[in-house]
Order: sequence, then C-alpha cells, then structure tokens
Amino acid sequence: MFEMPANVWEWVVIANLLIGGVFVFIGSLGLLRLNNTMARMHAPSKATTIGIGGVLVASVFYFYQVVDEPYRIFPAQDLLVVFFLFLTAPVSAHFMAKAYLHKHPPQESDLPQPTNGVGWATFKSLKSTHDHP
Repeated sequence: MFEMPANVWEWVVIANLLIGGVFVFIGSLGLLRLNNTMARMHAPSKATTIGIGGVLVASVFYFYQVVDEPYRIFPAQDLLVVFFLFLTAPVSAHFMAKAYLHKHPPQESDLPQPTNGVGWATFKSLKSTHDHP
C-alpha cells in the first residue's frame, strides 16, 4: 500500500510536486475561466511557469538526493530546462501581448495619461514617427 517517506528529501520532493501541481492547475483554470485575451494569457504564462518549475525542481531533488547510489545523477538537463523555461516564458508572453495590443489598440481614453507628457510610443503611427526630424 502506501509507505511513509523516511527521508527529508522525499518530503521536499512531495512538497514541490504538490505546489507545482497546484500552480499548474490554477494557471490552466485561469486560461479557461478568464474572459479577455490579455487576462487569459497572463494566467498560464505566470502560474504554469512556476508550476512546471516546481515539478522540475522536484525532479532535481529526486534524482540527486533520493535515488540510490548506482542511479544517482546530477540532473543538469532539468536545471537547463528550468533556466530555459524561466527565461523564455515571460519574453514570449510579452511579445504575444505586444502583438495583441498592436492588432487591437486600446482607445486613447482607456490609457492612463503619462506624467512626462511624451505619450505612448508603442501606439504611434508610422507616419507620425517619420514626420519628426
């Protein structure tokens, strides 16, 4: 049946798996439940990234601390995946959000007014940028 973990590292692995699973579930639920595109993109890009990171950290602890000696390895691949995931997920979400904003620009009244009076450079038209010397 069920055997209680004897090692502290097994508890660390279990905790990381549970926390990672909760974050993945929340991110997936946010993708299904949120109503607009920007909010739908925010939930999986943030929560699911942390969730998958938790599962991969559990894998690192498992293969480096819990597994017996002949099969014990240093999980460099898992660490590289965690690094790549944390590096690329926010960048790709930012590019998708920027592409969405250029395809569906907000109304001028919906944007907060900048305090320095410069305006929103992201939403300037090409014609207005070529007019200035």
